[in-house]
Amino acid sequence: MNVHLSDLARIAAAPSRIIAGLMSGTSLDGLDIALCEFTGSGSETKVKVLHFITMPYSQQFKEELKAISFKTQVELQKVTLLNAVIGSYSAKLILEALKIWGYQAAAVDLVASHGQTIFHAPISLHQLEPYPNATLQIGDGDHIAVQTGIITLSDFRQKHIAAGGEGAPLAVYGDYLLLSSTDENRILLNIGGISNFTYLPGGKNPDLVFSTDIGPGNTLMDQFVQLNYPGKYYDQDAAIAKSGTPSPALVKALLAHPFFEQSFPRTTGPELFNLSYLQNAKEVSGQLALSKEDTLASLCEFTAISIVTAIKKAIGDQPFKVYLSGGGMHNPLLVQKIGEGLGFSLNNTADLGIDPDAKEAVLFALLANECVAGGQTDFGHRRGIPGVTMGKISLPA
Repeated sequence: MNVHLSDLARIAAAPSRIIAGLMSGTSLDGLDIALCEFTGSGSETKVKVLHFITMPYSQQFKEELKAISFKTQVELQKVTLLNAVIGSYSAKLILEALKIWGYQAAAVDLVASHGQTIFHAPISLHQLEPYPNATLQIGDGDHIAVQTGIITLSDFRQKHIAAGGEGAPLAVYGDYLLLSSTDENRILLNIGGISNFTYLPGGKNPDLVFSTDIGPGNTLMDQFVQLNYPGKYYDQDAAIAKSGTPSPALVKALLAHPFFEQSFPRTTGPELFNLSYLQNAKEVSGQLALSKEDTLASLCEFTAISIVTAIKKAIGDQPFKVYLSGGGMHNPLLVQKIGEGLGFSLNNTADLGIDPDAKEAVLFALLANECVAGGQTDFGHRRGIPGVTMGKISLPA
């Protein structure tokens, strides 16, 4: 037997596994790395987050990613080259993080790499018959495995699509296994570039659990800041948005898209919610002369309303709590508006034992653990959450 397959069998049968989960989102700001210790699988899964760090991307690397991300037409050679570059860069950052933590690569059983999404194309967005749901994450897993010497799982979203889902969001698996409650209805709200939530009804009935994208999280606000405020990548502490006043006409136009009428679960990305979307809404609402401050305030209002509306639609009249994660939880104005819209203050996943900044990286580590050591969990029969194992396995050289 191949020695690496023997290693994989040993890792799968071991009582615990050390897995490094990697996540890089649509904000393109850096690589989140969560070093986790897992015991068990499925409903018996336990995780301890040993270390977490965000390794920032260089300015040049950010610009290269932006040049190929979320565009219908890009230079194919550039995509091909960056697939290898991102894999190698991820390996470099993993090794740097391990050195910071005092870990040898040999002490890590698996790497779970989400990769970098450069285009997400569900049928609801592309509407091209007879083409199926599709998504593309780059950052080759073989490069990570060879350069770190660690068995690597990557490309998780493809199995979800092959089994009937839309490739996103995948948080439902980890949220259900790690963060559901027997007696509390929970909304696990993640505000990244795109906002999404997992609905976890008390009682842990898998047939009632689902995860869905909501719409824009940080992406429109970040894109607008990057275009209009050179040197800034986001509105830190909502300082700019706080100085403006939302335009009701613009907010109404931003909300007037068929996507928001779609049933749950649904999925989207910056392919839809981008500066062209904002420009069209400004034209429709007659707000082309709106100030930058008022525009950013309007985008924050739009994001908050879309989140509050979706949660209320999903939960109905039941009592529930909201637990936040993702970069948007650091936007105080956005969090304030969501809380006001729901009528109560929000918690974050630290209250459930998971660092909210690390949550997505932890969840991909969990998917790797489930692929290698689990795979028998009943995730219910709702559309969009096929009970499948995800991740392609790359072996070291």
